[in-house]
Amino acid sequence: MARAALITTLDCLDLRFPTSATLDGSDAMNPDPDYSAAYVILRTDDTDGLEGHAFCFTIGRGNDVVTAAIGALRPFVVGRPLDEVLDHLGRFSAELIGDSQLRWLGPEKGVMHMAIGAVVNAAWDLAAKRAGKPVWKLLSDLTPKQLVGLVDFRYLVDALSPEEALELLEAAEPGRAEREKTLLRDGYPAYTTSPGWLGYDDAKVTRLARQAVADGFTQIKLKVGASLTDDVRRFRAAREAVGPAVRIAVDANQRWNVNEAIAWMGALAEFDPYWIEEPTSPDDVLGHAAIRRGVAPVKVATGEHVQNRVVFKQLLQAGAVDIVQIDAARVGGVNENVAILLLAAKFGVPVCPHAGGVGLCELVQHLSMFDFVAVTGRIEDRVIEYVDHLHEHFADPVRIKGGRYQAPTRPGFGAEILPVSRARYLFPDGPVWQERMEAVQ
Repeated sequence: MARAALITTLDCLDLRFPTSATLDGSDAMNPDPDYSAAYVILRTDDTDGLEGHAFCFTIGRGNDVVTAAIGALRPFVVGRPLDEVLDHLGRFSAELIGDSQLRWLGPEKGVMHMAIGAVVNAAWDLAAKRAGKPVWKLLSDLTPKQLVGLVDFRYLVDALSPEEALELLEAAEPGRAEREKTLLRDGYPAYTTSPGWLGYDDAKVTRLARQAVADGFTQIKLKVGASLTDDVRRFRAAREAVGPAVRIAVDANQRWNVNEAIAWMGALAEFDPYWIEEPTSPDDVLGHAAIRRGVAPVKVATGEHVQNRVVFKQLLQAGAVDIVQIDAARVGGVNENVAILLLAAKFGVPVCPHAGGVGLCELVQHLSMFDFVAVTGRIEDRVIEYVDHLHEHFADPVRIKGGRYQAPTRPGFGAEILPVSRARYLFPDGPVWQERMEAVQ
């Protein structure tokens, strides 16, 4: 009898891209980010030679900390039978998240939780490659009962029970095939943040905003929060560039106190902002609710720094958000994001994912597409963030056409960074970083 294939290694790399040089990604709280990936590779001794790739996204300093946390998971992963992991991804996720001593470091939040999420996502990448499907398709082909089995309902049942989730998924099941055809034909709506980084001057904001509209985007986003005078000037320039019909969302990246957020948005109201994103601390559920009341009809969006499904549950229960922004690399991986999608569907709140970072567009498109095909069946008022940075480093980069994500068809999660890029941007020993260090000496 042949021996079962095993997971043989868990490699983790500290990859950093010097985006601070051009101020790509700059905002009111993060003026000089270097987009980075604490990068995971799961290797096996399977005869097909498949590998699972994923990462945690950071903005530079601290990427080594997340990389170390991923490495600490080796004893929990290496040596496991491959089938045991890939055929039971709900159990695999629950075991990593539920380990009693690892939980003490969270529980279910912070660096350890993100590290677990990266490993879980790498397992999904591996499972999708083995199945010969992109992750959105792999998820969408699961039965409602199998999807419910992926979710840890602990702490959620006062808002969403397994029975309610099953009923919701069964209601969406009849239209799956037709929605999949629609997705493959039309793609999924996107909006772009590329014109709006805070470090860009007005001329660049204006030029990129006009280009976004020419490229088919019907929504852009501006970073705000450092200076009200600057925000008014930049917003006026952007609005004049795109006209009244294009939505302009704004993002404060947690900059404000509650009353400050309400007053600041009042000063920007003349430019018709569509939503205000992360107006205050992502942990402040009641603060978000107060801001939502204070800035209506402007919508409130948050989620990229929300640390787990429980906080999302509370935001929804408190009526604190109009838009849920999942992040593929923030919580505990695909499984926890499935839980959040189901919560948002139960409360009737649209999901518009965060994707402002290296590789996040490649990942999160799969979750939104699954949501459309198999969970809500809805695409109205839903958009995925798009930033035009660093896609050239990926084996299966996102494809945007007419302001819409084109559905991936290549098997996997889209997380795989090309070997040449991994070698060049390895920190601190890759040639890109060696050259930068030599330049400042």
